[in-house]
Amino acid sequence: MPEWQMAGREEFDLMTGLTQQRIGRLSMIGGAILFWALMVAVAVQDYWRDGGQNVWEPIFWESSSALVGSFLFYLQLPVLTERKLLQTPRRWFLRQIAYLPLVCIGFIVLTFSLRHAVYFLFGRTYSHDPWPEVFVYESIKLSIFLGLFYVVIFGVQSYIFLLEEKNNAERATKLLQAAHIQRLSQQIQPHFLFNALNAISSLMYTDVDAADKALSRLAALLRHTLDLGEETETSLERELELLHAYADLMLIRFDERALISWQIAPQTLRCKVPTMCLQVLLENTFKHTVEKRSGMTQIVVRANVLADQLQLIVEDDAGHLCSNSGSNLDSKPAGIGLNNLRQRLAVMYGERASFEIEPQHLAGVRSEICLPLRSEG
Repeated sequence: MPEWQMAGREEFDLMTGLTQQRIGRLSMIGGAILFWALMVAVAVQDYWRDGGQNVWEPIFWESSSALVGSFLFYLQLPVLTERKLLQTPRRWFLRQIAYLPLVCIGFIVLTFSLRHAVYFLFGRTYSHDPWPEVFVYESIKLSIFLGLFYVVIFGVQSYIFLLEEKNNAERATKLLQAAHIQRLSQQIQPHFLFNALNAISSLMYTDVDAADKALSRLAALLRHTLDLGEETETSLERELELLHAYADLMLIRFDERALISWQIAPQTLRCKVPTMCLQVLLENTFKHTVEKRSGMTQIVVRANVLADQLQLIVEDDAGHLCSNSGSNLDSKPAGIGLNNLRQRLAVMYGERASFEIEPQHLAGVRSEICLPLRSEG
């Protein structure tokens, strides 16, 4: 995978993680606001039922509780969101329970101090039950509320944690696939160079001029290969440039014993294909058909758009299909090139791609690759 794609993927994953954290925080804030509104509504109803006249009082009581509760929640946030504890629910809940008495005492002291202070500023007196009863009642009520609150917080945080773990696992899988594709792409180049040098070597003793011409074609071919760099995909147009250079080299090697017809639909030139995929198919044709015959072999290279797929075909009129040549992505074709291509297609496209090698009706072999239709840019 190119570096700019890797950087884009990392930035996307980072934004996804931040979005999930933001959603978690907004969910907790939204839930707290809804709970506060519910408590205010209930308090106002009870206040009116008891004959109260100043509606601001129940609103202030519940608001002071919400304000102090939010402050205590903020102080607890590092413990509530600690990742290591979230992975062990029992320890997480025990930690919250251990802090519960301290939270209850702090809540009661701060809340009632705030109420007394505000009433004093307005020249009034805030009256309530005796302190022992207040501590017992408020502690029980707060413990029930916090118990429900902790369950909700744990559920939200665990869900966010699972989403992040899922994203990390998917990212790791994609990185592993990218590394595997890169390894396969790099593996095929030495294999191709080995075959090309063998072809030139055989010419050195029979036709020096042809060997010299073949070396110049090989140089052009290597230049195209280097231009591709570490790319695992390229446009069909660039792939065909590489293929034409390889075809010229092979035609020199086999003394014009093959005639290649190029039937390329113009709309396919910008479609993306795996690097050197057609070269593998054409090399297979030369190796198993042209090299074993003394007569002329007709070869056709086709590229068409079929529905939502790109169809790539290399066929000849004289080859014979071996039993171990491999007819689909699940089989294992003989030879490094075909087996490498099969693995690359499986890793890059999965079930969206197909690779078949089959005999023609009368004579010849047809190799076909179908890829999901994707245009460059």
